[in-house]
Amino acid sequence: METLDTIHKRCSLKARISSRSIEPEKIDKILEAGRLAPSARNNQPWRFIVVQDKELIQELTRAFSESNQPIREAPVILITCARAVDDIIREGREYYLFDVGLAVENMVLAATDLGLLTHLMTAFDEAQVKQTLRIPEDVRAVVATPLAYPQEESYDQAASERLASRTRKDLKDLVYYNHWREAEPA
Repeated sequence: METLDTIHKRCSLKARISSRSIEPEKIDKILEAGRLAPSARNNQPWRFIVVQDKELIQELTRAFSESNQPIREAPVILITCARAVDDIIREGREYYLFDVGLAVENMVLAATDLGLLTHLMTAFDEAQVKQTLRIPEDVRAVVATPLAYPQEESYDQAASERLASRTRKDLKDLVYYNHWREAEPA
């Protein structure tokens, strides 16, 4: 699959999660994709927790909203963490969250390329996640995603309906050349 094809195909599919086990080598490829992400001054502030124990997944998912409960079926929940002090803080700008985003996007695209579903989640009870996973106080639990095979035969089948209804703004509404410009009045 080409990179742009993978980007076009990636979508959140928590409702299509199968409990089928994921091969360890696929998990390793996804983690490697995260490890290879760029970061400010190459500090690589991210840390990944791979939750595979079914009882621990059930406990962990209590920290997530009701709408995200389908992730309870996932064979893997991936939590990406980081500390601000492990990265650049310049003029009050903390780069670790941006750097984590780069790593997570690499992993999500790798998962898509491997035919696995993801669903990025940041709205969770961080204190509860940290307690459940024994994450130190000075470490942020930034983003979580299930990793799972789809219930369907393939990723493409699972994503087809979602992708058919997905909308994106036109480039002309997002890109300015040389200077910012406000949208023209309607």
